[in-house]
Amino acid sequence: MASGRGRRYIAAEPGGKSGPKEQEFRKVTVNPSPARIVAGLSVRVVVIAALTLLAACSLPRSGPSKNEIYSGAVEKGGNAHVIYVNDHVARATNFTPAYGFSNSFLRAGQVGADEIRAGDVLGLAIWENVDDGLLTSLGTSSTALQEIQVDSAGYIFVPYAGRVQAAGNTPDQLRQIITERLATQTPDPQVTVARVAGDGATVSVMGKVTAQGVYPIERPTRTLSAMLARSGGVSIEPEIAVITVKRGNDTGKVWLTDLYSNASNDIALRPGDVILVEEDQRSFTALGALGGQTRVPLGNEMIDAVEAVAMVGGLNSSLADPTGVFILRDEPESVASRVLGKTVNGTQRMAYVLDLTRPNGLFLARDFLIRDEDTVYVTEAPYVQWQKRLASLIGPLNSANSVQNLTQ
Repeated sequence: MASGRGRRYIAAEPGGKSGPKEQEFRKVTVNPSPARIVAGLSVRVVVIAALTLLAACSLPRSGPSKNEIYSGAVEKGGNAHVIYVNDHVARATNFTPAYGFSNSFLRAGQVGADEIRAGDVLGLAIWENVDDGLLTSLGTSSTALQEIQVDSAGYIFVPYAGRVQAAGNTPDQLRQIITERLATQTPDPQVTVARVAGDGATVSVMGKVTAQGVYPIERPTRTLSAMLARSGGVSIEPEIAVITVKRGNDTGKVWLTDLYSNASNDIALRPGDVILVEEDQRSFTALGALGGQTRVPLGNEMIDAVEAVAMVGGLNSSLADPTGVFILRDEPESVASRVLGKTVNGTQRMAYVLDLTRPNGLFLARDFLIRDEDTVYVTEAPYVQWQKRLASLIGPLNSANSVQNLTQ
């Protein structure tokens, strides 16, 4: 017996006596089995189902397409301004919020190294030109008054001189005041005043420094840079170090690099100042067809769009559309007005588009600065979605063919 697809051949012996060479074959038609019919129908059902699902559902992707972003433009009824970056836009957006100190910090004079303040501890010695003086006992000519602390109001008490204001005076000035008061009660008194401890004129240094602590304001450490050096210097990279000074209700902030490049930022310190050294907290968010999707610290005072893309591994070469690099941000009123060439009110949502395939595309991206809280988003290339559609069709077809082969 020989068999073929859909038909079967059976050897017959005419007369019942023919040998093998004389055999004749007669064709017998055999109907396909029910299992094969079901398998064939399954392939058709799978194809129809796959096409239906593709039409009804969107395929997975990393975010919106260029056209979907464009559809949200103000010109199309949306609430975002979609702007292609050119030289004018790059210049108009070249704005980085600057750190700095207010005039109250800049105009403050240096603290006198010898000036007495509340909390200081003083030592007094008084000589009298008599054998039995007001403060001295018989046979002695001097009296020592040690560890007299200046109270919160700035005063000290000296016997027979009364309550004397010490804060704001130098030790020599305080000596003259006490001498004048005692002179009316004892002949030719001699007084010496010395600071035993200067806890009243101190600043606190905290954060990313080598040695945090409370430090006295002394002659060598009356400025911000000198006090930072006194605390051992910063313990992080200088490019990302931000110095904050809190004085009462006022706060000032400056980059460490600007502190040393601009002498006006090296402000005079005042008692009670708090100095905080911290790492720059600014960041941007990277999304879409990039080497990584994450929140990224800026890592420097200024970075451009090329650096931002490079910081997350660059464009994904198998997914990214280099004509669809978007920088999304809320632009302040002044900058938005310059970009749009007209007056606008309030903060504006802006979607800046960089086309890296243009002749000067990379140069424009290098000139475009990234700011705190920006979102850098790269769209997928159009062919990527077609690839996904084809893969979603071929997958079910291959599975259906495998099922059909198994049933044969």
